[in-house]
Amino acid sequence: MTAGTAPAATAARPGGPGLPQERRLVTEIPGPRSRELHARRAAAVAAGCTSALPVYVAAAGGGVLVDVDGNSLIDLGAGIAVVNVGNSHPGVTSAVAEQAAAFTHTCFTVSPYEGYVAVCEALNRLTPGAHEKRSVLFNSGAEAVENAVKIARAATGRQAVVVFEHAYHGRTNLTMALTAKSVPYKHSFGPFAPEVYRVPMSYPFRDGGRSGQRAAAEAISRIDKEIGAGSVAAVVVEPIQGEGGFVVPAPGFLPALAEFCRGTGIVFVADEIQTGFARTGDLFACEHEGVVPDLVTTAKGIAGGMPMSAVTGRAEIVDAVHAGGLGGTYAGNPVACAAALAAIAAVEELDLPARARAIGDVMLPRLREMAGRHPLIGDVRGRGAMLAVELVQPGTLEPDPGATAAVNAFCHARGVLTLTAGTYGNVLRFLPPLVMPEHLLLEALDVLEEAFASLRAGTAPTGAASPEAGPVLD
Repeated sequence: MTAGTAPAATAARPGGPGLPQERRLVTEIPGPRSRELHARRAAAVAAGCTSALPVYVAAAGGGVLVDVDGNSLIDLGAGIAVVNVGNSHPGVTSAVAEQAAAFTHTCFTVSPYEGYVAVCEALNRLTPGAHEKRSVLFNSGAEAVENAVKIARAATGRQAVVVFEHAYHGRTNLTMALTAKSVPYKHSFGPFAPEVYRVPMSYPFRDGGRSGQRAAAEAISRIDKEIGAGSVAAVVVEPIQGEGGFVVPAPGFLPALAEFCRGTGIVFVADEIQTGFARTGDLFACEHEGVVPDLVTTAKGIAGGMPMSAVTGRAEIVDAVHAGGLGGTYAGNPVACAAALAAIAAVEELDLPARARAIGDVMLPRLREMAGRHPLIGDVRGRGAMLAVELVQPGTLEPDPGATAAVNAFCHARGVLTLTAGTYGNVLRFLPPLVMPEHLLLEALDVLEEAFASLRAGTAPTGAASPEAGPVLD
């Protein structure tokens, strides 16, 4: 059957391989072929590696994922904010093919190549601030954060690192220590790296009206009195928290932290891994309040789906590291560099910050209307195309992860890929590709409305869309 009545427009280039931009269900979700593949997976893939929705993708582009059973799902996840320019942007795919035909690897720390230099030049130009900058490339967000800490420690001669409640920064040993949430990220994996300290975050929905300046003052007091500002190498913060629940700090919080760091010689690190490359309506989320970090970590949206990350920052800080102290075998792989240059060009040529703002203009009013009709929606928040709703027991701040799982399952079963997040497991987060056509956004919102109505009527499913589905991670 075909689900929905939206026009079956074809993805215009750029933004997809000519896939019809429609929600289409021809089997149950997941379908028989996906179930076959999932059985093979169970016998071959580590059990600790789960998937939010075990439909196996055969093609993707624009705003849809097409699975091996022929179902076409609306994608509100974008690979967790990775494919901002789409899953198969023609500029990215052609750049990857051309570079792969030339050479796939030499190792930049052995025999370098122009693509790496060009990506660093682009990052130095695009990230906040007019100061002289340097960049260094890696493979994953966790690597970028870990290396930002290394750089900050080398530049300051200090060891302590300050992070925030609800933070997520990665899965390496150090970044697990920086991450707040235990299950599934930290449980059973310790001991963790030392000299990591956690302070309160500005969380407007749960702060009882506390201003951003007041929240920053409390965090700064903790840093000053309990850790000692003179011992702190870096303050690492997500301008909008990701896995922690798309927590948008109150206005004034980030500028106050940045000012404190400037006055005390602490390196202010903005983790823009999920918020970067136009996701929030600015190229980088820090720009919304004019914050200029000392170091910026990027990944996810940087390379159109290819593995790459980076640290960009003040030249005198980055260059404080001794020769040979930064790098990695695959760091800044030439194929990933080609993809990054093409993705960055697409972000600029298509003005994707403006597109992200337009997505927010479509989604936010509808989400707020739903909140007015469904009391379990305690908060609607986000910026640009990084949006979320937090579900609670009506009239309280008590998290409702069960309702969140039920709404998520309903959407999955109806062919809309949604993701969950949050320290309490009670946040639905929305990260559509920035090239998604508007009719798909509207149709996805219709399905979400049906999910809340079904839950209120007591007819929504419970748990995951499939018993084999797992939690969304990162």
